[in-house]
Amino acid sequence: MIKLYYQLTKPGIIYGNALSATAGFLFASCIIRKFDPGLYIAFIAGTSLVIACGCVINNYIDRGLDKNMARTSNRALVLGKIPTRSALLFGVLLGIIGFWLLFTFTNNITAMLGVIGLFFYLIVYSIMKRQTALGTVVGSVSGATPMAAGYTAVIGDFNGAAIFLFLSMVFWQMPHFYSIAIYRFQDYKSAGLPVLPVTKGFRHTKHQIIGYIAAFTVTASLLTVFDYTGYVYMAIIFSAGLYWLFAGLDGLKASDDKVWGRQMFKISLIVLLIYCIALSVGELLP
Repeated sequence: MIKLYYQLTKPGIIYGNALSATAGFLFASCIIRKFDPGLYIAFIAGTSLVIACGCVINNYIDRGLDKNMARTSNRALVLGKIPTRSALLFGVLLGIIGFWLLFTFTNNITAMLGVIGLFFYLIVYSIMKRQTALGTVVGSVSGATPMAAGYTAVIGDFNGAAIFLFLSMVFWQMPHFYSIAIYRFQDYKSAGLPVLPVTKGFRHTKHQIIGYIAAFTVTASLLTVFDYTGYVYMAIIFSAGLYWLFAGLDGLKASDDKVWGRQMFKISLIVLLIYCIALSVGELLP
């Protein structure tokens, strides 16, 4: 039973967001030349619990949709292995503890970023993804807040660097999700979700992917332009972005769109890892 509740939290999403949150925290710590382990533990625990809260309640909200998608049809709430009320209470409890940690041990800006992220994920995104392909854009707000929150937890201010971190993660998420939507096309179509590949087709989605990859590369590089990081960081990010961009351009002539979509999904994860590592030490590099 414990394993089932653990799966409700969508551990993969928590780990991915914890990575970006840590990168933002380490980036800010390098700027002030100080790492506070107590603050980091409180921040990452609070952030992870808030994300877990969102994932559990999202499972509750989407249980009707999940039964129509192959990759989600075996989730505990879909199969009735966990009572819906218990799942909902579990999610709320996680959120209460998470926000207590953030409001008590970080600062109000960081905690409010958690509130904004959770609100957009559970309310705005949950509504819009059922009605319009723009739901993906709205959903990217939630995934972009952890990195910015990691930065503000240390700096205590939402300044230019925080804006670049936030926007870069918005732009990273769009090609990441669109790639998933291409190779999981049938799932989304069966569930009746109007994601971009379903409403506008693969070619239009590929053009969007290319545009967002370019936007990510430029935005992440602006940290160097505005003197937040060194030029080695910029070279690393620009190289990773170009590789991702060329892979995206190859998709315009791909013979198997779903295979290409899966490949682009994997590349997006590699780019995120490179970005997070480079960002964590970017201010220390020449």
